[in-house]
Amino acid sequence: MNNKILNTKIQQFISENLKSDITKLIFKGSPFEGISVQEIANQILAKQKSFTKLPTWFSTENIYYPEKISIEQTSSEITAKYKSEIISGDSIIDITGGFGVDCFYFSKHFKNVFHCEINEELSAVVKHNYQQLNIKNIVTFSGDGLQFLRNSTETFDCIYIDPSRRNDVKGKVFLLKDCLPNVPENIDFLFTKTNQILLKNSPILDITSAINELKFVKEIHVIALKNEVKEVLFLLEKNYENIIEIKTINIKKEETETFNFNYKEEVFSNYSEPLSYLYEPNSAILKSGGFHQITNQLNVFKLQQHSHLYTSKKVVDFPGRIFKIENVISYDKKKVSKLLSERKANITTRNFPKTVAQIRKETKIKDGGNAYLFLTTNSENQLIVILGSKV
Repeated sequence: MNNKILNTKIQQFISENLKSDITKLIFKGSPFEGISVQEIANQILAKQKSFTKLPTWFSTENIYYPEKISIEQTSSEITAKYKSEIISGDSIIDITGGFGVDCFYFSKHFKNVFHCEINEELSAVVKHNYQQLNIKNIVTFSGDGLQFLRNSTETFDCIYIDPSRRNDVKGKVFLLKDCLPNVPENIDFLFTKTNQILLKNSPILDITSAINELKFVKEIHVIALKNEVKEVLFLLEKNYENIIEIKTINIKKEETETFNFNYKEEVFSNYSEPLSYLYEPNSAILKSGGFHQITNQLNVFKLQQHSHLYTSKKVVDFPGRIFKIENVISYDKKKVSKLLSERKANITTRNFPKTVAQIRKETKIKDGGNAYLFLTTNSENQLIVILGSKV
C-alpha cells in the first residue's frame, strides 16, 4: 500500500481524470514523485468501477483502491445490503474478507464484526478504508480466516464465507470442494464455532451439487440485479434437517421481483398451446429451477416440459417479462419475416435447435424495434414462432 496515493494533489488528479483516456495517461508517465503511473491508473480504473457498484466508497474521500480484480470480485452494495438483512445476531466473522463490502453492511446489523483477509496488502487497504467510512465495530485480521478460527476460543452468531472459485491447479472450478477454502471438508469444524453459516456462491455453481456437498441447508437465495444473476447464497443452520426454501430475487430499478418455493417439492405443470399472454421468467427463477412451481403458484400454463415459457388467457402479475401474443405460426424461415411490418425484432430462443445468430442470418431480421419473436417448442413437440408485444 503506497500511502503517497492519499496525497491531496494525487487524489485530486485521480478524481479529475476519471473520464480520461487511460492509455494516453499511461503514455505521459507519472506527474508525481514516488508513485508510478500504473499505480495511478489502477486507482482511476478501480474508482470508475465503483461508481455504480460501490457508490458509498466512490463518494467518500481518501478511499484507497486495491487491484482492479478485487473490485470486480467484490459484492456490490446492493447484494451486500440484502445479505446483511437475512441474518442476525451480535457477532459475525467473514473468513474470506476481500474488499470488505459485505462486512461494511454486516456492521449495520451486528455489534461485532471480524474481517479476515489472507492478502496482507488488501487487509491494510480495507482497514484504512473503514477508518475513512467511520466504521468502528469491525476488527480486521491479516491472515488465513480458517486458521484464525482454529486459534480463537470465541464462537460467533454467524460465519460468512465467499470461497474463491479459482484453484491454482484446476483453474476455474464448478464444485464447492474445489474452491478455497474447501467448505465441505471443514464444515464440521465450522459448526463448532457457530450455529449459522452464510455461504456465497457464484452463479456458475450448480445448486443441487452444492446441496449434496453441504450439511444443514435451510435456505437458498438466488439474487439477480436487473435480470442478471450475481450471487447464490446458502444459509446453513446447525442440525437443520427440514425442507429447504429457495428464494429468488430480481432487484430492478423500479421494483424487486420475488418468487419462493420449496426444494424438491413434488409439483407438476399444466401445459397449453399459446393463449393470450406469454411470460418469460426472470434469470433468478431460471437459475433456481422452479419451473413447475410457477404454474402451480401463478395460474399460468407451461408451453412444454423443456420450454421455460408460460401462457394464460388473462394477464397475471408475473416475476419476469410479459407479452401480449399477436400471432403464432409453425417455424418456417420464409414465413418468419412475413410476421413483421419491418425486418426488425427482438429475438429469443427457448428449447429451440437454432441460435439467435443463425435465425438472424437466415431471416435477415435486424435487432431492435418493438416486436418480440420467441422461437420455441410447443406441447406437441413442434417448432413454433410467437410474435408478441411487451406489456
